Amino acid sequence: MTGEQGQGPGRGPGRGPGREREQGQVQAVARRVEIPMLRAYRLWFEHTRKCAHGCKGRPKAQDGCGEGRQLWGTYRLARIGRIGKGEATP
Repeated sequence: MTGEQGQGPGRGPGRGPGREREQGQVQAVARRVEIPMLRAYRLWFEHTRKCAHGCKGRPKAQDGCGEGRQLWGTYRLARIGRIGKGEATP
């Protein structure tokens, strides 16, 4: 068997899927995938913090501006699974 014991041929520390070696350092390469429900909530939350048209400081999402209500609706659909992986937000 080549390589270190139990690691298979050509596999050593710092080698394998998702790893690269640069100047003696090992860096993990991972693609961050955002969960659709959390993405929708984040977009709504960021909007409400910046909105000057009625969303900022409102206790209910329904009392906000049109864009804020649309973002909240997208979040609600994502929460129940109507907007899933790979689908565009309405």
